[in-house]
Amino acid sequence: MDYAASTPVNPEVKKAIVPYFDEKFGNAGSLHSFGREAISALDTSREKVAGILGTKFHEVIFTGSATEANNLALRGIVKNYELGIRNNKNLSKFPVPRIVISSIEHESVLNTARDLEKEGVEVVYLAVSRDGFVNPEDVKAALTPNTVLVSVIYGSNVVGTIQPIREIAKVVKKYRDEIGKPYPLFHTDASQALQFLDINVGEFGIDLMSLSGQKIYGPKGAGVLYVSEDVLSLISPIITGGDQEFGLRAATENIPAIVGFGKAAELLSINKKNEAERIGNLRDKLWMGLKTKHPELELNGPEFGLKRLPNNLNIYFPNHNLDELIVKFDMAGIVVSVGSACSMRSARSSYVIKALTGDDKKASHSVRFSLGRPTTSDEIDSAVSRILKLL
Repeated sequence: MDYAASTPVNPEVKKAIVPYFDEKFGNAGSLHSFGREAISALDTSREKVAGILGTKFHEVIFTGSATEANNLALRGIVKNYELGIRNNKNLSKFPVPRIVISSIEHESVLNTARDLEKEGVEVVYLAVSRDGFVNPEDVKAALTPNTVLVSVIYGSNVVGTIQPIREIAKVVKKYRDEIGKPYPLFHTDASQALQFLDINVGEFGIDLMSLSGQKIYGPKGAGVLYVSEDVLSLISPIITGGDQEFGLRAATENIPAIVGFGKAAELLSINKKNEAERIGNLRDKLWMGLKTKHPELELNGPEFGLKRLPNNLNIYFPNHNLDELIVKFDMAGIVVSVGSACSMRSARSSYVIKALTGDDKKASHSVRFSLGRPTTSDEIDSAVSRILKLL
């Protein structure tokens, strides 16, 4: 019950990938037939991703992960802004760049912002409500003429909160139009949201968006950064070398992983709505099975419904700390987590739960369950039975 950390590769995705490890092993930068075969596969995958996003071919930039995509969004925009400073003689027109993020971002955004802060970038960390929501009015209040980027996660990987990104995007664009500058831009990490929510970047007014292959039953090692056509001149590469990915991400393209991402994206629309409903019902069943017997348990994040990812359940166990719970659950054959797998090796509690509640105990006594396509009703019954014996 930790599918938010990673998903198994869909058999159809695996089948699509395999040929590119051996007989179709060419480098997409080569001009001979093997290279042309690879570039064709690359282009086809880019078209598939562009199709589900409702965007253009050249606005899809393949990366090695969503973490890299998030880094490219934040560092690439700041780098380009700072290059503009150095190339302009009147430095007073270019104050220190400022970025605005929520306090519950994934570590790949949060820690990148912290690194940029050490390098002199001004960073604003927006507070969230007890349910984990960012208030668009708070975003508006945080905007200044030197704000270059706002980044708010679409669907929380820890508590499942679905942020009002359409409203936030409108706030950012309106301010940008009012001051008559190309900044600020709006970025969202949609890694957890993509498999459940409809995303049309044009309709939402998003400038940059990060995606992950491993969250949609594709392979690890493949990510995407959508970069709006209007933003392409405002972002600089953070990995330099060749001119792959329209000059924004140097390195020989990982064709097997990219083909897998494209195939997984293509399969997303099949039964998407019904599957989200099925998983949501299983999540509700798990919660009620535990809550009925143990009314002291509390739900972290928003109530179930349209504002929470259907696969997410985060529970506060007031009488059990994390070390005890994780070990007991694992021994009982139940796989759960505190939150992002990226922080599990160093964190003993969730900074996201702390940001929501301000309560250290809740942060150190809460566990995330996340369901996936393989989850069945029988598994939920078994999990409830096993957990009740541990409490």
